[in-house]
Amino acid sequence: MSLDAQEKYGYFDDSAREYVITRPDTPLPWLNYLGQDEFFGLCTNTAGGYTFWKDAKLRRLTRYRYNNVPYDLGGRYFYVNDDGAVWNPGWKPVKAADVAYECRHGLGYTKIIGSRDGLEVEALFFVPPGENLEVWKITVRNRSNQRKTPKLFSYQEFCFFEALNDMTNYQRTYSIGEVEVEGSAIYHKTEYRERRNHYTLFACTRPIAGFDTSRDAFVGIHEGLHEARVPFCGQATNSLAFGWNPIGAHQIDLDLAPGAEESFAFVLAYVEQGEEPKFDAPFVMNKSVGRAIVAKYSAPGAVDAALAKLKDYWDTLLANFQVECPNEHAQRMANTWNQYQCMATFNMSRSASMYETGIGRGMGFRDSNQDLLGFVHMIPSRARERILDIAATQLSDGTCYHQYQPLTKKGNADIGGDFYDDHLWLVLSTCAYIKESGDVSILQARCGFADHDTENVTSTLLDHLETSLAYTMKKRGPHGLPLIGHADWNDCLNLNCFSTEPNESFQTAGDVRDSKAESVMIAGLFLYAAREMAELYDFLGHADDAKRIRADHAEMLATVENTAWDGAWYTRAYAADGAVVGSKSNVEGQIYIESQGWCVLGGAGADNGRARQALESVHERLYTKNGIVLQQPAYSTYDKALGEVTSYPPGVKENAGIFSHNNTWIHLAWCKLGEGDRALEYYLSICPSAKQEQIDTYRGEPYVYAQMLAGRDAPCFGEAKNNWLTGTAAWTFVVVSQGLLGIQPDYRGLRVDPCIPKAWPGFTATRRFRGDTYQIRVVNPDGVSKGVKALRLDGQELDPAGTIPVIGDGKTHEVEVVLG
Repeated sequence: MSLDAQEKYGYFDDSAREYVITRPDTPLPWLNYLGQDEFFGLCTNTAGGYTFWKDAKLRRLTRYRYNNVPYDLGGRYFYVNDDGAVWNPGWKPVKAADVAYECRHGLGYTKIIGSRDGLEVEALFFVPPGENLEVWKITVRNRSNQRKTPKLFSYQEFCFFEALNDMTNYQRTYSIGEVEVEGSAIYHKTEYRERRNHYTLFACTRPIAGFDTSRDAFVGIHEGLHEARVPFCGQATNSLAFGWNPIGAHQIDLDLAPGAEESFAFVLAYVEQGEEPKFDAPFVMNKSVGRAIVAKYSAPGAVDAALAKLKDYWDTLLANFQVECPNEHAQRMANTWNQYQCMATFNMSRSASMYETGIGRGMGFRDSNQDLLGFVHMIPSRARERILDIAATQLSDGTCYHQYQPLTKKGNADIGGDFYDDHLWLVLSTCAYIKESGDVSILQARCGFADHDTENVTSTLLDHLETSLAYTMKKRGPHGLPLIGHADWNDCLNLNCFSTEPNESFQTAGDVRDSKAESVMIAGLFLYAAREMAELYDFLGHADDAKRIRADHAEMLATVENTAWDGAWYTRAYAADGAVVGSKSNVEGQIYIESQGWCVLGGAGADNGRARQALESVHERLYTKNGIVLQQPAYSTYDKALGEVTSYPPGVKENAGIFSHNNTWIHLAWCKLGEGDRALEYYLSICPSAKQEQIDTYRGEPYVYAQMLAGRDAPCFGEAKNNWLTGTAAWTFVVVSQGLLGIQPDYRGLRVDPCIPKAWPGFTATRRFRGDTYQIRVVNPDGVSKGVKALRLDGQELDPAGTIPVIGDGKTHEVEVVLG
């Protein structure tokens, strides 16, 4: 494959930590996220997307229409009218001919440059750290030899904050829109007069020649955004919206000599009024908070200083883990894009992407716990807060709200609970946090259960962990395996649903109270969680508790080995009627991926050869060049006893699609068995950086992981869907950092136990850990995959099987690891 073919739409600029898109008509919209704290924006390569504060459902600032024609219509638009020729630097919506284009997606920012007839317009979008606003820095350059007098028009459509109501309740929303304009600042104040104490500010830092706040006036009634009236006629109308659809649009008139340029900025802010009076006069807002924001970013150098702060922020975060290794894809993803995606999944869970509208899903209990695994090394303090937020949505019997809203931090009753794996993920995230931070005090942090002691909280996080493990041991079925409830990690394996009604949810239909359906996958996850908990108790010096948990582990392990082995792999489940799922006795769905991964990771098959046999069965039956399919053979007919898993066409999603998330558990299992070559091969099979040469098939962003690729049963084998918000991000970072490179946080320090391809001569890595910096050099003189024969810290020999102790002096220390 030629370099040109690999770079058909763009390329990685690794030194700048950017992905450069060189043509706008990418196979799908290619997204970036702006924001890292509480204020976020989705920004595509054509400047599409929207902005919100904390919660994409309840505090959305700008409007966006999913599933539009064409895709990705609406966003941060700038229209250029250059002597009557109208175009956009981001190509859309006008899609004018002969516009040179470049988009650079960076860490927390996107820069789009368009040029035509000697006029260049650069738009840089970013959210400064710690701020509840988005900055759009605009630079216009006259690269011609003639004077240019272009007119620029900004355009942003406001959302009425609650996104579902905004897009459905038109009998109300067409009547309530209100705005005010002061100078170059547009204030969107819909519902501010009544129950809201917040508003949206959209302001320009330079004087303007006009404005519009009515969509009807700016765009027209029968026109589209590609032919909007105002930009094409070249003059704003100074419209003031009253009801209907308020927008923010500014007119900027420029006069540029040959070679001249001008820079200015727009600020899109979520403004909380706080204790300030809401009004200066009837119907006239008190704009003091908004004015202060405009003044701050109008000051010389303020925008550039904010951008520099953002870049320093990411340099500091990524410096916690950096590696130089022989594989360019592993190095690129580990150093930059994998960690960057982990920040997005931590912030968004599964709520707001090009595939999730930010309305139907909030923060997931299992999702957010797993997302922490790839994020905790960056900002442990935020991980601590998130763990306690998640735990507080658990019920006292051990079950959990499956999701909660980030704004309210209350469980989503519409989605409900009774997913009987949810609670166990809390053990994994808590142990990962303590290993990273050394902070055992979190275990005694007060954390109530969602259904009681919310007023006078006496329960602790440790109570939640104990409740979680006890629940699984208590809620078991006829074979001694854990009950599955509505589903386990595979939301679509619904063994208690029996749905024949197309208008009901697979995940909430059915009655789980008296069901006997069991999950082998949950059993494997319990084995892993119980082992983690026992090791935590060892560290705490609680020998009796560790012994008790290990007894539960031994009991569950015996159950798995006695009831779940199918001859060459572990079965997946037992249905409500006792029928086995994921067995050679089935016609379809004979072998599933999840139970192989979790049983092996939990310790099953370690002493009897079954672990290796199960993974070899995965390789023989499930592995493809684009990753591991979820099960085989694919289901060809709908089976109400199995639920949604059989409702998908063969080869997509949970019906034999390549679910990237669960691929990572097999990657780690191969590392556990010391198979470095196979682990890297599997790692690369789903790695987006390695998909450039098949990008027209893959279609998704080549810099972030997809939730799913179409499996070999599908006609679109290798096509990606649901990019960005997937547990694949966190688990893949665990794979590359702790599995392949083997740099593993532990309670007493760092453990280095790589599992690399035999041909690798070694690698170097930098790891910041509990305030110290470790420069790690791994050498592989004997060409092995696994096994440490020498370990040195600052020249002093350590136990090769032991941990590197926490020194705590805040300095840099040299670590040498010799494999053999």
